Amino acid sequence: MLNNDSIKLLKECDAGTKMAVSAIDDVRDKVSDKELMDLLMESKKHHEKLGNDLHSLLEQNNSSEKEPNPIAKSMSWFKTNMKLSMNDSDNTVADLITQGCDMGVKSLHKYLNQYSNAEQPATSICRDLIDIEEKLRDGLKKYL
Repeated sequence: MLNNDSIKLLKECDAGTKMAVSAIDDVRDKVSDKELMDLLMESKKHHEKLGNDLHSLLEQNNSSEKEPNPIAKSMSWFKTNMKLSMNDSDNTVADLITQGCDMGVKSLHKYLNQYSNAEQPATSICRDLIDIEEKLRDGLKKYL
């Protein structure tokens, strides 16, 4: 059984994977470049797989999933739709997703510090999620 910090860290990662998948889904209809679409879909697949791993670990530890903060999710959706209504280019999509990656990486590092007693399975998954976010952000640079 994982300790309390581990569970809390896993829940934050779970909410993060859901937020990332939602953000990608929010922009995918506006993407025109095939390579950009492939990059986004590959990242979505990684987020979904990690999310499934998180769900399993939480379930094994008799804990529930965590949904993203509804206010943060609504603000993200609103910002995305506003920016894309003014300019629905691949550049705008890349900029929006890059900002999301940056916020995700920052939050995940904050949670790693906040839940400093988290055990290896939780910290490892959190670092994997950070890596996924950083790889996506790096892949988006050529579209900015």
